[in-house]
Amino acid sequence: MTVDEDTGPITSVSWAPDGRHIGVGLNNSEVQLWDSTSNKLLRTLRGGHESRVGAMDWNNHVLSTGGMEGLIINNDVRIRNHIVETYRGHHQEVCGLKWSASGQQLAIGGNDNLLYIWDRSVASTNSPTQWLHRLEDHTAVVKALAWCPFQANLLASGGGGGDGCIKFWNTHTGACLNSVDTGSQVCSLLWNKNERELLSSHGFTENQLTLWKYPSMVKIAELTGHTSRVLYMAQSPDGFTVASAAGDETLRFWNVFGTPELAKPAPKANPQPFAHFNRIR
Repeated sequence: MTVDEDTGPITSVSWAPDGRHIGVGLNNSEVQLWDSTSNKLLRTLRGGHESRVGAMDWNNHVLSTGGMEGLIINNDVRIRNHIVETYRGHHQEVCGLKWSASGQQLAIGGNDNLLYIWDRSVASTNSPTQWLHRLEDHTAVVKALAWCPFQANLLASGGGGGDGCIKFWNTHTGACLNSVDTGSQVCSLLWNKNERELLSSHGFTENQLTLWKYPSMVKIAELTGHTSRVLYMAQSPDGFTVASAAGDETLRFWNVFGTPELAKPAPKANPQPFAHFNRIR
């Protein structure tokens, strides 16, 4: 797929849950929907944002987009009049945007150092400025957001260069459960889907990826190699491999979350009958 120069550059991308369609945010305020199998542009969503679309995430058939002007727009890609909800809270650019696994809560971080939690039941029955929580604890831009895969109401957020903290939130109550100073800007966060671990990516000075044990937040490993801040991370479908993209214009792939069970060597056969029962304590 190729985007025309007069509409680009591309400022955000997000796979749809079906693994076939891709949402593409552009610098000119438009959002494109592509079919990756046929490599065809299906439609262009216009009329919502005023400038670049720097953050997006899917919630089933709804593509939520965040713009430089601070608006968050829910686009139902199935219908002609695609704008179904608009959230207003940030006064500066939307930098991070993530739906919870349940599709009920939306976490949004901005260049104004604010973190909002929106709940669909609250937002749909009240004004578009009625958020569930407005969290002001970060002291720099909030770009890194990650919902915990094993605890539905647990959100991790990361602060930029003037902050450098990873914070953990109970999004039902809005309480900050823990804050860890990493010593450098936090650009992105990923939870391990198979173990209680969290991976963070950073900027100045080391441009590293750091693996943490949760909830103790003891460092397990630091992965270096990038020469500029590590802006984005993405997991493989099985959750084991992580791709990182940095300002040095390189992609790196890491086996940071272990080895899939299918790839591990099978245990040697034990000729003793019922030997597996002997190991039970």
